[in-house]
Amino acid sequence: MDAGIAALLGAAVGSLATLGAAVVNGRAQARSQHDQWRRQHRRSAYAAYLSALHDRDIAMDAVLDALRSDVPDLSDVDEKVRHFIALAREVHRAVEVVILEGPAPVVEVAERVTRASGGLSLVMRRMASNARAGDATHRDEDVALAVDRERALHEAVKDFRLAARATLGNTD
Repeated sequence: MDAGIAALLGAAVGSLATLGAAVVNGRAQARSQHDQWRRQHRRSAYAAYLSALHDRDIAMDAVLDALRSDVPDLSDVDEKVRHFIALAREVHRAVEVVILEGPAPVVEVAERVTRASGGLSLVMRRMASNARAGDATHRDEDVALAVDRERALHEAVKDFRLAARATLGNTD
């Protein structure tokens, strides 16, 4: 074989190898950028959800504190309940984004948070209803139940944080 043809074939093979490596590297870089983009969207969704939960939980604590009084100020309770409801709507909006962003293990824990929150909200609503009716017969047991449900909610939120961290790759 002529040296010129050999050099030409060598250059062609080298060019094809370089092109193949560039394609592989380009795809790997695109995949890496997409993974980073997805992680950032998930991080934003999880942070917004946790922030909304935090604000709503502070409002719920204010309602429960007002209801623990021997003689609750009903107009104050009603105002705090309205504030709580507005913040609960923000939590519902934020969890919808978490559900869209996933993955399934994070969504499952977010649903546990929702159930735990609903359980505490039921106790809060019953306490408010009883306060409006002037019925204090179940107040002590409702206060104890609220403490138990608050603990369950706290554990569910803690589990959500752990699942979110694992999904984002923050396992340290």
